[in-house]
Amino acid sequence: MLLSPDGWQLAQSIDDVLPALSPQLGRSVSAETHAGALELATAAHRTPGGVIADLSLLRRGLVRELAPLGLRAGVAGTHPMAEWRDMRVSGGARYQLLRGTLRDLVRREPTFALHVHVAVRHPEVAVDVANRLRAHLPLLLALSANSPFWRGRDSGFASTRSPQFQAFPRSGIPRRFDSYADWVETVRTLIDAGAFPEPTFLWWDVRLQPRFGTIEVRIMDAQSTLGDVGALVALTQAVARLEAYERYAPDALLDAPEVIAENRFLAARDGIGAELIDPGARRRVSVRVAARDLLDAARPHALELGGLPELEGVHELLESPPAERQRALARRSGGLPGLVETLSAEFTSA
Repeated sequence: MLLSPDGWQLAQSIDDVLPALSPQLGRSVSAETHAGALELATAAHRTPGGVIADLSLLRRGLVRELAPLGLRAGVAGTHPMAEWRDMRVSGGARYQLLRGTLRDLVRREPTFALHVHVAVRHPEVAVDVANRLRAHLPLLLALSANSPFWRGRDSGFASTRSPQFQAFPRSGIPRRFDSYADWVETVRTLIDAGAFPEPTFLWWDVRLQPRFGTIEVRIMDAQSTLGDVGALVALTQAVARLEAYERYAPDALLDAPEVIAENRFLAARDGIGAELIDPGARRRVSVRVAARDLLDAARPHALELGGLPELEGVHELLESPPAERQRALARRSGGLPGLVETLSAEFTSA
């Protein structure tokens, strides 16, 4: 979030900010649909620790270079006070195209997500792992839920970002694909028919990125602290490897897209407090129990990948959920402007 410290609203300034950044930082910063948002992108790294070291440098550099412009930075799944009347669309060609095709949807308040890429060597393995990750997306959403406030009020959701962003087309949890050829044919049909110009206009919760050779997991709310980012990066990477090597997700869940969709809603609404549906047992399982079971299964893979220290940070998410932290901060700081100020202060914290 680009923030004005005078009131802590979103600053609609991306078109002025980008030219003012140093070339070194500018290579890792890009515009987003809304002029009050930007994206930081790390380089590729083998370990979650490498990702977080890189992201720490980027966040610190951004804070340093925004200061002369009178701006601050912060991050959460939503800006707690943003109103659609104040929003502007970024000036880039991509975003002007979105303005023309999505119309009033792009005037909505911006949402902010954490996107994690996991490299997979073979396209057929990538399709299979992406299919299997669908079962874990609600749990990842529950752990990351960091957007309880919307338009100046408590939404009652742990992640209000998730249902709000789902108003966009080509969003949510995709169907199961039979093969890489099936995925290619599906995407090619949509592009050839003029639905959108290229595959990054697919905003699914998990998608293939052939340009990078990765699976991109996109369901998670953006995280306010580096430690929370590291925990979710490590978990995502380890669970992808778990599915590639052990095919851990039960068929009863993979074959029940309506259950996965319902679990997604429950995770967005209740976050860590959610009870997710286990279709095999025909019962609910608490997120805390499901997360601990998944951590036990993923831990050997995190060890192989060098991400075990960061993975243990998931316990902090379970004990101190981000959405509840925001609610507590709002109470302690006297309201939502104080909360945003604190989010800005936490931007570079571990």
